[in-house]
Amino acid sequence: MIKPILSRSITYLSISCVIILFFSCDKKSKIDRDHLVFRYNEHANINTLDPAFSRTLQDTWVCNQLFNGLVQLDSELNILPSIAKNWTISEDGLTYTFNLRSDVYFHKHELFGKDSTRTVVADDFAYSLNRLKDEKIAAPGSWVLNKVANFRAVNDTIFEINLTQPFPAFIGLLSMKYCSVVPKEVADYYGTDFRSNPIGTGPFKFKRWEENIKLVFRRNNLYFETDEQGMSLPYLEAVAITFLPDKQSEFLQFAQGNIDFLNSLDASYKDELLTADGKLRAKYAETVDMIRGPYLNTEYLGFYLDSETPEIKSELIRKAINYGFDRKKMMIYLRNGIGNPANGGFIPKGLPGHNTTIGFTYQPEKAKQLVEQFKKESGITNPEITLVTSSNYLSFCEFIQRELEKTGLTINVDVMPESTLRSARSNGKVDMFRSSWVADYLDAENYLSIFYSKNFAPDGSNYFHYKSALVDSLYNKAFTITDIEKRKHLYTTIDSLAMQKTIMVPLYYDEVIRFTRKNVKGLGTNPINLLDLRYVRKD
Repeated sequence: MIKPILSRSITYLSISCVIILFFSCDKKSKIDRDHLVFRYNEHANINTLDPAFSRTLQDTWVCNQLFNGLVQLDSELNILPSIAKNWTISEDGLTYTFNLRSDVYFHKHELFGKDSTRTVVADDFAYSLNRLKDEKIAAPGSWVLNKVANFRAVNDTIFEINLTQPFPAFIGLLSMKYCSVVPKEVADYYGTDFRSNPIGTGPFKFKRWEENIKLVFRRNNLYFETDEQGMSLPYLEAVAITFLPDKQSEFLQFAQGNIDFLNSLDASYKDELLTADGKLRAKYAETVDMIRGPYLNTEYLGFYLDSETPEIKSELIRKAINYGFDRKKMMIYLRNGIGNPANGGFIPKGLPGHNTTIGFTYQPEKAKQLVEQFKKESGITNPEITLVTSSNYLSFCEFIQRELEKTGLTINVDVMPESTLRSARSNGKVDMFRSSWVADYLDAENYLSIFYSKNFAPDGSNYFHYKSALVDSLYNKAFTITDIEKRKHLYTTIDSLAMQKTIMVPLYYDEVIRFTRKNVKGLGTNPINLLDLRYVRKD
């Protein structure tokens, strides 16, 4: 009787050992693979994987992993070759000729036939740009071709673009993800479903997308770029993105080591991570790295000048608001010192044309005098304005509200969902609104286009309905000037004219701030906050 029981015990013990060994190996295998997978959360969700529709920052991030264009930007925003190995610009500034690499392959797909892939040729760029401007597709990025007269594939490796007028910033426009190359066979086959079946040339290829749950990319083993030592890029094997909508939950996942990276600073966890002067707290110093750098983003309050509200139409009140609160104090208390107070104009730090002397400083007594002058001239004893914002910026608007009360001006703060606010702002339904302007390309012209009268919203970005014949004339003149110093002076002049009319209240010039786990190397930052994972490693 003892022998069978003993035998059975040995059998159970052996099975237990196998199970333990199996799970131990599986756990070890998972740990061994972890350094090859970069994980992050996208709380704002992702709308598309089609570069022609990559309008938001989060869409641009994912498309940057999947697609390439003719040119690209480095971390200092220099224009570098990508699929175009070099290019020339005609003396009149109208013709751009690109010489393409012959070793760039699309990601594998059965539509390419037995080889399951093929090389990129100039005709692919002709197709991609025609697709971008196709009115039936209605891509939001079609505006980048507004100054393009025509383009053509000269042969397989030469692509030519002709402009309607000189535009020195055009080469920067081509670095945007809108201008990525896509294959005709696949894009035509999927149509609108190309958004969830992307095929590009990028360092990673699409693997799986469970919308609102998870998105996975895998390494593209055919990628054409190498590092300085000749090693193939990217270093990572995969990218895994989750979609937790709550930023506090995102932070907890980061603190627990389940994701590798946090972008920006949210009010829900900023004081947990940072000291009041913007330093990483000691409890995170051994596990977290903080990276920060300039960001071409201006946060501002705007006025709708076609409003019937007397306070909005008055330059006295608009100037009082600009003088009436301390931007430096606001940045310390609400952003832990991350970002720069906007005491200059609309053009942010880091772009030619930025000037610190054309804006407004904190002068509370002057603000009070301006409000009193408005009361006397208008007969309005209790001037009042409604400021509309999204919930993410409520603390800033409440700070400004409290400060301006001291001047005798009442500010009512109204909170709207971001999408509702965008629509209301474009359609002139709000008198005063909080907004931001992030650089689309590396020239101050894209900031100043917001002042151009032909760009009146809802058809353009002039949400203020500001009109100035002088500003329009100088704006048009800027396109004819190729000398960067002369353009810089012109840009400053335009910005200064708009600031004199106080059509807006610049709040601060943002900074890119990123938090990574200590084992993440090679991420870095750049002034347009583009996510580049080609050089990222995990120890």
